[in-house]
This record gives sequence, structure tokens and C-alpha cells, in this order.
Amino acid sequence: MERHFYSVELGGVPRWLLETPTRGSGEPFDEPWMFADGRVLPDLGAITARIAHPGRKRTFDFSVIEAAPIASEAVANVFRTLAPGDVQLIPVSIEGVPERHFVVNATKVIDCIDEARCREVHHYDKDDPAPGYEGEYNWIYGLRIDPSRTEGARVFRLKKFKIAFIVSEDVKNALEAVGNLGVSFERVTGAH
Repeated sequence: MERHFYSVELGGVPRWLLETPTRGSGEPFDEPWMFADGRVLPDLGAITARIAHPGRKRTFDFSVIEAAPIASEAVANVFRTLAPGDVQLIPVSIEGVPERHFVVNATKVIDCIDEARCREVHHYDKDDPAPGYEGEYNWIYGLRIDPSRTEGARVFRLKKFKIAFIVSEDVKNALEAVGNLGVSFERVTGAH
């Protein structure tokens, strides 16, 4: 039986908008995209996120610019229980919110994109304005991955397309059981 995986994406539901986490002092990090880079991060000290636009508080969401995954304690417990070796949970204070929250930093990057089964792929090339990304994916429509190449991981980023935050079906189901999510799930295995 094939294991299924899902890309976690912004949900089409009313929700609050959170800014990318910063140092507790409010100073931005030198690499604000580091929460989507797929690596273990050093101790960052106290970090905070501001509410960019008030709305319905959700248990799991992404920050509006660098797409840092931010989770409530209940959602963090799902990752802590089902994928402890795949994530780093970094405490983050959200201004004006007393409950604990965490940045869910996926620490694995896996080379498992099944380009032949994707609907459409766009690569960066040498003429793109962002040097250093040659050979990586600019965008993928109808993303598909090969589950046999996931190395047993349940949460990970994709090599050459780190914007994608991938979870296994059991993690997806547990997150849906928590409820009140600001994200949706797009299956990336099996037929379109």
C-alpha cells in the first residue's frame, strides 16, 4: 500500500495574519527565510511574531512573508509525538496572545520530487534575476513526490523546492483532529 503525503498550504479560511518571527527585541533576523530552509537552527533566544492583520486566531498557520509555520501548543504536540526527529519546535511569543506557540521548523530536506508525474514544472535558469538558483524549481503545478524516496520521514522540505512543507498522512490526520487550522492539505502522491 502506497504511503500518502500532503503539501501544507495556506487555507482559504478567515484567519489572522502573522508577521515573520523576529528577535524578541523586534530586530529582524539576517536570514528571515531560515524557518523554511530545512536545517536545524541554533538557539535563537527569545523570538516574537506580531499580528500583521487581526482576524480569527488559528491553531496552525504560516507567516505572511517568509511562510514560517507557526503552531499552537496542541498542534506542536502532534509534531512532537509523530515526527520528533523531523522537526525543531522553536517557542515564539505572539504579541498580545497569552498561549504558547511554536515555529515548526522542518529539519529534513529530501530529494523526492517525481518531475515526470508533476503537471507542470518551471526551473530557474541562468537568465533569471535571482542568481544561484539555477536548476532549482521556480514553481511546480500539480506537485508529485515519490513516497519510496522519503527516507521514512513524516515531515520535510523538498530539495530544490523548499517552499513546500510536506507531511505524511498520519500527521495530516492528527492535525485535522486538532481543528481550527489556517492551512489546507494538497495530496502530492498517487494519481492527480
